[in-house]
Amino acid sequence: MASSLSQEEENYVRMSLLLTGISPRAARALFDYEFAPVCLASSLNKEYNKLKDLQRKRVLNQSQWNLLFPRVPSKNLTNLAPPHFGYDRLPSFNETSPTSDLARIKYYRNLLAHLDEGKVDNTTFTTAWDNVVDAISRLGGQQIKQECDSLKVKTLDQSNKEIMLDIKRSHKEIIEMKKSVESLKKSNEIMTVEMNKLKLSYEDTVPWNIRGKYIFNNQEF
Repeated sequence: MASSLSQEEENYVRMSLLLTGISPRAARALFDYEFAPVCLASSLNKEYNKLKDLQRKRVLNQSQWNLLFPRVPSKNLTNLAPPHFGYDRLPSFNETSPTSDLARIKYYRNLLAHLDEGKVDNTTFTTAWDNVVDAISRLGGQQIKQECDSLKVKTLDQSNKEIMLDIKRSHKEIIEMKKSVESLKKSNEIMTVEMNKLKLSYEDTVPWNIRGKYIFNNQEF
């Protein structure tokens, strides 16, 4: 099986490993700082109503809720201020609060998730990498930054390349599926037009040739 990757594909793999392998640990470091594991349960119970409100608003999905409260039935668990433009937009360069860094990581995770071809050009990679690593460093400290620096230059092993090859295969399947769907839609549109014509012909009880003669004769009067 071929294992060579283009530079853009390597960029994608490195960003994927950064965002799915390292950034969650940085976010966890912030979480543990705000909520020491030994008192987490009491903190959750204390803020139960706020968390429940987030669940009703679909900010927390059911699986996340089950992790917080496995059997029992509540967030703004801390006084951390949200990013200036919320969690769904990329914060400005000078926003470096913990919540802004979380929003920064979320933004690039979403960006990566929508790249169907599994490629990141060098310009996008450089900007995204620097933004995410800066956020991870502020959240997780110097040691985790060293992991990021190592990931950027290390040789990708076979398992990393297999990830990319799977992505490429999936992308081809998605393209073929889209083509099939488009073809089916066109067929359905044609069929709908023909069915409407047929429906009109059945609704018209007077044959068209006789109706034409009737109209012509009426016009003579």
